[in-house]
Amino acid sequence: MRIELTELVWLEEHSDLTLAELSELSGFTEEELRELEACGAIAPVDRAEPDPRFTARGLVAAGKARRLRDDFELDAQGLAVALALLERIGALEDELRELRAQLPRRIR
Repeated sequence: MRIELTELVWLEEHSDLTLAELSELSGFTEEELRELEACGAIAPVDRAEPDPRFTARGLVAAGKARRLRDDFELDAQGLAVALALLERIGALEDELRELRAQLPRRIR
């Protein structure tokens, strides 16, 4: 039997994270996060701010990026592409779910 410990962080959607907090929670260094930001893999709340702040959504993206990097050894640009594709797949699945919900039961 294998037991895996997982850390759980509860974030509210309206609370922002600093780059240092995002680094601590995601496992990326601040430099790696800046590189991910430059590639478009994660986006700060306001790009014009000198000290970037990120939403909980940025933490989710950074977490996915970390797992992808660890599993597939992707660089920042590869992570940006993979995250964009995963986001698009999620949007398409949502759209398909909505369309299926509109069909009469006997057609499904």
